[in-house]
Amino acid sequence: MSAGRAGGRAVEVLAVGPLALVEDLGRPGLAATGVGRSGAADRAALRLANRLVANPEGAAGIEVTFGGLAVRATARHTVALAGAAAPADVDGTPVGHHCLVHLRPGQVLRLGVPPTGLRSYLAVRGGISVDPVLGSRSTDVLGELGPPRLEVGQVLPVGPEPDDLPLIDVAPVADPPGGPVTLRAVAGPRADRVADLSVLAATTWTASSRSDRVGMRLEGGRLDWAHGGEIPSEGMVRGAVQVPSGGEPVVFLADHPITGGYPVAAVVVDADVDRAAQVRPGQTVRFRLVDPPWRDR
Repeated sequence: MSAGRAGGRAVEVLAVGPLALVEDLGRPGLAATGVGRSGAADRAALRLANRLVANPEGAAGIEVTFGGLAVRATARHTVALAGAAAPADVDGTPVGHHCLVHLRPGQVLRLGVPPTGLRSYLAVRGGISVDPVLGSRSTDVLGELGPPRLEVGQVLPVGPEPDDLPLIDVAPVADPPGGPVTLRAVAGPRADRVADLSVLAATTWTASSRSDRVGMRLEGGRLDWAHGGEIPSEGMVRGAVQVPSGGEPVVFLADHPITGGYPVAAVVVDADVDRAAQVRPGQTVRFRLVDPPWRDR
């Protein structure tokens, strides 16, 4: 879609940093056809940014990994930033996260490197209105589906402003932690395929530099297989803690594969998966094994 089709409402990409993508809340319900949901890695952050500018929670925004984004407004825009609190400015004047920011035509919003966390989200009132693919504007980096990675010089159309008006100017939300992160997890469907699941919780893991939107890869210990380990391929979900043959677990994130043949020893509870998406390489991770929520029903 061109800026002209959006009535001239657009943002021009001037810099992208390590990685910038268009993301909404994904394309659910297509796993049976081999298409993953994808969507924002930190769903809560995208939802918050959208709520601040009175967009529907699932409107498409920009996911920025480790800062570095710069965009120029082609019209008046109301925007909000959420997630990792990267230093931000508009034409050199600092602006905050989790609050409304107003851009005039020609003004440039820039993001630096966040001191903690990994992924920041930019919502523009009206939503980023690139053409959807299979009902979603999300970029799936594993499936190579959806809009391409953002590049310098792109002009991203912005949709019409919603009828609802923003209700608040700021939403106080804690920044992602910079120290150890604890993730709650339940025993997985193939917990019996690892020799000792308690090792998962007893080990202090470190997020690997090989982590990405597909999964957070962990180092610092190993989970040994039992009963042969490898299994016929079966369905995978966001938050699954898969154990490859090397024993170093992988926590699947937004762009995880639909199926896999390594055992899933545990599953991170959904409320903590967004926290996992903000863990940066070198940060330590602990697991706390909990009972499934349905155990008490």
